[in-house]
Amino acid sequence: MYHQLMKTLQFREAIAEAMTEEMRRDDTIYLMGEEVAEYNGAYKASKGMLDEFGPERVLDTPISELGFAGIGVGSAMNGNRPIIEFMTFNFSLVGIDQIINNAAKIRQMSAGQFPCPIVFRGPTASAGQLAATHSQAFESWFANCPGLKVVVPSNPADAKGLLKSAIRDDDPVIFMESEQMYGDKGEVPEGEYTIPLGVADIKREGTDVTIVSFGKIIKEAYKAADELEKEGISCEIIDLRTVRPMDHDAILTSVKKTNRMVILEEAWPFGNVATEIIYQVQDKAFDYLDAPIVKLNTADTPAPYSPVLLAEWLPNHEDVIKAVKKVLYK
Repeated sequence: MYHQLMKTLQFREAIAEAMTEEMRRDDTIYLMGEEVAEYNGAYKASKGMLDEFGPERVLDTPISELGFAGIGVGSAMNGNRPIIEFMTFNFSLVGIDQIINNAAKIRQMSAGQFPCPIVFRGPTASAGQLAATHSQAFESWFANCPGLKVVVPSNPADAKGLLKSAIRDDDPVIFMESEQMYGDKGEVPEGEYTIPLGVADIKREGTDVTIVSFGKIIKEAYKAADELEKEGISCEIIDLRTVRPMDHDAILTSVKKTNRMVILEEAWPFGNVATEIIYQVQDKAFDYLDAPIVKLNTADTPAPYSPVLLAEWLPNHEDVIKAVKKVLYK
C-alpha cells in the first residue's frame, strides 16, 4: 500500500504530525479543545504544537463542549478550518446539537453559501475501567446523520493519512480515535501522503470468510485470524477505516469471494454499523452467501466498571473464532 521510506511512530505522534503538517500548509487551520495547548493534549496528541503555532492557533478552552464546538462551526462558516478536540467523544454529547443541527446541515440549509470544513476528533469507545458514561461508541450515531463523514482509524499510518484528508475536506468530519491506541507503534511513511476518505483496506487476504471491522477492536480479528490459520481456516480482514461514506464495493467484492461474513464492532447491538453492512450485503450479494452473517457487538448494557464484567461485555478474539466456525458450520 505504501511505497515510501518508513519510520516508526506512536499513534499519538502520527496524529500530532498530521495536524502540524496541515497547519504549516494552511494558516486557516487551528486546534481548539480542553488541554490541547499548555498540557500538550490530554493524551499528548498535540505535543509541541503550542510552541510552534502559538496561542492564537492552539487554543485551550473551558470545559464547555457546546461552547467551543459552536465557536468552531461559526468560524468554519467564515473561512477557517478548525480542528475541535473532544477529550473523549462521550463529552461530545454536551455539544452534539452544534454537530448535528449546525455543522451537518448548514451547507444544505444555506443553499451552499456556507461550507463547514471542520474536524471533530478525539477518542471513542471503551478505554478500560472508565465506567459506563466514558465507554461509549458513537460511530453509528454520527454516521446516521447526513452531512457528516465518520472516520475511525486503527493504526498510526492510517491515522495520519486519513486525518490529513479529513482536515482538507470541505465538509464536517468526525474523526474517532482510542485512548488505548495512542501508545501503539507502527510504521508510517516518510514525507507527504494522504489516504482518501471512504476507501476500506484489506489488511489480510483470505478465502474462507470475510471479517469486517474498524478501530481498535480490529486487533481481536487479527488474533482470531492467526489462531484460525493454524486450523487451516483462511480469514480475509477488511478495515473499514471510514464508516461514512462506507466502501460497500470492498465488502461486496470480498463476500463474493469468501461467501461468508463476520462483523466485529465495539458498539451496542441495536441499530449499529454492522446492521447497515448486513442490509447492504443481503440486498446486493444475497445469492453469494453460504451462511447467515454473524455480527459481534458489546453486551446490550451500559459498560460495566468491574474488569471481570468489562471483559465479558466486550467482544474478543475467542468470540470471533466461534463466529467464524459458526458461519463455516464447524
